Amino acid sequence: MRIRKDLLKCFSVSLSIVLLYSSMFAGKVSAGLTDDQKKEIGTEITTIYRAARGVIAKNQKLINDATKGDKGLSADAVIAATKVNYKKATGNDFKMADKSTLKGQTQAALIDAIKQVMDNAQDLINEKGKGLKGFLPAIFAKQMGDGFNKNIAGKAHIKLTAPMNYVRNRANRPDKWEANVIETMFKDSGYEKNKVYTENAKHKGKDAFRLILPEYYKQACLNCHGEPKGAIDITGGKKEGGKLGELGGAISFVIYN
Repeated sequence: MRIRKDLLKCFSVSLSIVLLYSSMFAGKVSAGLTDDQKKEIGTEITTIYRAARGVIAKNQKLINDATKGDKGLSADAVIAATKVNYKKATGNDFKMADKSTLKGQTQAALIDAIKQVMDNAQDLINEKGKGLKGFLPAIFAKQMGDGFNKNIAGKAHIKLTAPMNYVRNRANRPDKWEANVIETMFKDSGYEKNKVYTENAKHKGKDAFRLILPEYYKQACLNCHGEPKGAIDITGGKKEGGKLGELGGAISFVIYN
């Protein structure tokens, strides 16, 4: 009996050591990665993020159609359409990387987040007799980002942001680093459109590799964010007076060092 207790005690101690080391190194999957490799991961994730949001933007009329019940926008359907958009943007088929790598883990975290958001939104999207659902591209993007940040467990972070005068949701306000890049670089007429900016800088007090991607107003965006400035849009918010091609937002991505 005593031998059994000793064995159980040894097993418990061993398990504690394993768990301790696992927790110590759980967030260190980025160790050994070069800045170029981190940039590749950031570009990959922001591309998937935009591709998924584009699916919701393209289907806004369908989502708000009060005459239809099932819209056919299941999680699987949205993920499949996201992969189509991804190929259009990159010229390549979407491929999952090994899940032992940070790239594979971030991919899985974002795809799972899309699935979670769409599964939770089915009743709302498919509600017959209701027009405007409030399930807008920006709302979807916020929920997708929140899901990703939870799934990736402190290894990375993604956020949709914008110039301060265009921010509607306070949770999307740029931090000091984001605001500085937006105001001093992205708004500069000489800055190359659609070019990501990267830098090693603090994020929430932690050392991190940071990437931010500028976004510009498309025609569909102007339905809510265009002119005349101050007019009420379909959501009840005030239009910002944005113009076609103008800097309207940014996707901010972080990998913790």
